[in-house]
Amino acid sequence: SIGTYAFCGCSSLTSIEIPYGVTSIGDSAFKGCASLTSIEIPYGVTSIAAYVFKDCSCLTSIEIPDSVTNIGYCAFYKCTSLKSITIPDGVTIIDYSTFNNCKTLKSITIPDSVTSIGKRSFYNCTKLTSITIPDSVTSIGEDAFYNCTSLTSITIPDSVTSIEFGAFY
Repeated sequence: SIGTYAFCGCSSLTSIEIPYGVTSIGDSAFKGCASLTSIEIPYGVTSIAAYVFKDCSCLTSIEIPDSVTNIGYCAFYKCTSLKSITIPDGVTIIDYSTFNNCKTLKSITIPDSVTSIGKRSFYNCTKLTSITIPDSVTSIGEDAFYNCTSLTSITIPDSVTSIEFGAFY
């Protein structure tokens, strides 16, 4: 595993390749690595903890392997250069503020395994233009798509039984 705060604040770190055999990445492991532009996460990693890439403002892309089943809250908070991401099959929850303030995020693929889109999960993603919510989703949290000012198309399936306050404000 990569421990909590392992590389936190390494502001000159530009890239990292996590070796095969790592299965978890701890809270805030790469938080504040402002120069980090890319990261390779190997197959076998099952969990990406809270705040892992918070404030990685130069991170433009990340490949998350299908082995990942958990992405913690605020994991990509303020990754302001992140343009697209594919969430792997097996992840069931897009947690609280996972992509909050990812201002250049244009596209995201949400798999059929996701059942819940959490509070403020895409808050202030001002470049997000469209999103398809899969039939597996039953709830959309408070302020989930707050201030997504470029959002022109959204498909909400019949399976959604709860849309909380300000979800699309």
